[in-house]
Amino acid sequence: MAKDKGKDKDPGRKLVAQHKKARHDYHILDTYECGLVLSGTEVKSLRQGRASLVDGFVQIDNNEAWLHNVHIPEYAQGTWTNHSARRKRKLLMHRVEIDKLESKSQESGHTIVPLALYFKDGRAKVEIALAKGKKEYDKRQTLREQQDRRETDRAISAARRRQRA
Repeated sequence: MAKDKGKDKDPGRKLVAQHKKARHDYHILDTYECGLVLSGTEVKSLRQGRASLVDGFVQIDNNEAWLHNVHIPEYAQGTWTNHSARRKRKLLMHRVEIDKLESKSQESGHTIVPLALYFKDGRAKVEIALAKGKKEYDKRQTLREQQDRRETDRAISAARRRQRA
């Protein structure tokens, strides 16, 4: 059976939430894919595509990684088994990865932030990143570079259109 080419990089991946501003606010040094320990109503709420990673961060306590402040709203059809929206959730990672993250995150200016929350082959995953905060002038420089890149792309495409005509 042939694979569909050009459709999707990872066909088993269904994106639920993404923290777009993280790449603007931080220099991303390293990324990791982790599993999540979730309750049933959290999974159902995520399958509806409802979550927010905006205030989220990862903290390592007693050699365990915990995801804090990620908002997964209560499941509408849930009963007394419903979860609290901003509870801390355990991340499933290898011991070596946790130790490496813990040592690097204790350096000055480093933090661990969630980048994306998605389902991969039916299992909830979160992509986290070891990041270093950007200064205000770094953010302006990044925006300037993006704008310059867009302008050059427009100029090149306009020149190509003129050549064809």
